[in-house]
Amino acid sequence: MTDRTATAKWTGDLASGSGTVNLDSSGLGSFGVSWPARTEEPGGKTSPEELIAAAHSSCYCMQFSALLARAGIPPTRMETSAKVGFGKVGGGFGITGILLTVRAEVPGAEKSRFLEIAEQAKQTCPVSAALTGVKIELDAALA
Repeated sequence: MTDRTATAKWTGDLASGSGTVNLDSSGLGSFGVSWPARTEEPGGKTSPEELIAAAHSSCYCMQFSALLARAGIPPTRMETSAKVGFGKVGGGFGITGILLTVRAEVPGAEKSRFLEIAEQAKQTCPVSAALTGVKIELDAALA
């Protein structure tokens, strides 16, 4: 088992405050966060949703490439983006959905088998599993 750690620090109230999130395990650094970066323009800062998008897109690539290889059609290249929506949900705010968009070069892959494995990867990716309360859509195509 492996653990990864990040630490957030916050100063002030929600609207005018700001903070940082530090990627402790990797040591890759600290990144600014703020409410305006979450609900308006990023302005050089990140948000929980962008961090989820980074986690989801990288996890999906790993899962999809593993499943394709297991099926005997390993990819030569893959690019996945995750678009995480954030907005009003009920009386508050929440993640409104995620769109995974993947384009992959998979020599010898039949389109129907490729799409079947793409969907399987969406269902079995550990980050997708952690986000089971969120609608996750998939747009997959061979490059």
